[in-house]
Amino acid sequence: MSRDPDSQGPVDGDTDQQEMIPSKSAVLVDGVVLNGPMTDAKAGEKFVEEACRLIMEEVVLKATDVNEKVCEWRPPEQLKQLLDLEMRDSGQPPHRLLELCRDVIRYSVKTNHPRFFNQLYAGLDYYSLVARFMTEALNPSVYTYEVSPVFLLVEEAVLKKMIAFIGWKEGDGIFNPGGSVSNMYAMNLARYKYRPDIKEKGLFGLPRLILFTSAECHYSMKKAASFLGIGTENVCFVETDGRGKMIPEDLEKKVWQARKEGAAPFLVCATSGTTVLGAFDPLDEIADICERHSLWLHVDASWGGSALMSRKHRKLLHGIHRADSVAWNPHKMLMAGIQCCALLVKDNSDLLKKCYSAKASYLFQQDKFYDVSYDTGDKSIQCSRRPDAFKFWMTWKALGTVGLEERVNRALALSRYLVDEIKKREGFKLLMEVAPAIKERMMKKGSLMLGYQPHRGKVNFFRQVVISPQVSREDMDFLLDEIDLLGRDM
Repeated sequence: MSRDPDSQGPVDGDTDQQEMIPSKSAVLVDGVVLNGPMTDAKAGEKFVEEACRLIMEEVVLKATDVNEKVCEWRPPEQLKQLLDLEMRDSGQPPHRLLELCRDVIRYSVKTNHPRFFNQLYAGLDYYSLVARFMTEALNPSVYTYEVSPVFLLVEEAVLKKMIAFIGWKEGDGIFNPGGSVSNMYAMNLARYKYRPDIKEKGLFGLPRLILFTSAECHYSMKKAASFLGIGTENVCFVETDGRGKMIPEDLEKKVWQARKEGAAPFLVCATSGTTVLGAFDPLDEIADICERHSLWLHVDASWGGSALMSRKHRKLLHGIHRADSVAWNPHKMLMAGIQCCALLVKDNSDLLKKCYSAKASYLFQQDKFYDVSYDTGDKSIQCSRRPDAFKFWMTWKALGTVGLEERVNRALALSRYLVDEIKKREGFKLLMEVAPAIKERMMKKGSLMLGYQPHRGKVNFFRQVVISPQVSREDMDFLLDEIDLLGRDM
């Protein structure tokens, strides 16, 4: 290493200078030695290296192998015996920790398996995974530019692009820990818009607030109403048609009825992609009603929002540009990795910040040496916040908009293929009362994983979800063959 002749201090390789520095004697405070770090960096680095190798071998490389089991099923009491769950006074050596890591992987559900169809997320996106490795290692918190400069700029760029896909010319938004939280944000924001004084004065003196949502809505609407003090009895469920879509005429009827009873309607939540039937509410007609009655329109597009990326299928969300707020989860169909969820708001008057700001002087000082508008943490109900947008950004950078569009188109094409195959097969219906028993058999066998549920008095039926780009036509055929095989003797 060369040395600047004007430099005064020691540099690497300047051993004579270093040897002149006397070693310090140990400093003890309350019996604790304070000299040097308390961790063995070399041992830690080696453990990380070996653990990453294990993850690569046992998770990543096996993620696309249909011959692997979706899960190594064990009942709870047996799994407790197989896993060393007890925390002890003394730490365990690295080789034992690696054994524990291997056990955790072995007995966990492989959601990246091509035949994991159980939830509204699935598959392995390699670029998102690398982004998660990076953020876990860097351990940032996204609230001020000074501590998270890159990730705040990434979030800004991603939100701007998502806002454009909704069809807004401008807007605002924030990433948060789930679609349920996005819906709660929106409900609270709508209430604040209706009565801004609630932030300081609370619920006292407010009229009976009432909100309207589809009978097929996500359960988080009731949870949000309970959490915010609105009350679950003030969630008015609007009837749906045979396909699970909200009926606008029933919505308007219920709004008038609420006003007649002296209640104060303030919010309508439409759903784009219901949890069970995957229905898309008629947004344009609902928006007309909201405009007539001056109601905030929120669209829960946590599941279906990703159809906006497809020029072929974005018509499912026609009218979404008229919404006041939208929940959209890229960790679902776009596979950004749990969790990756955005609340997007059409308003650009800092309504989010006005609603949620607490003006913490130790974080959000206004006399900083940079543009403090980049300190976005005061728009959030959280303080510490993960850089979730980075996972989506990395995937988007890798695949481009066209690649994300292909992901959506392929998933919907596979779903259509499966429906066509079901219609051809003798013994298959869209509803089957033997679903729970077949589910038990497939779980214990580990061949695939598929969710089921009842619906409006109908018996349990399987709910097939297609997301992962690893899924093929052969997997659709296997799904039907396996259900047929597992239920043949019933």
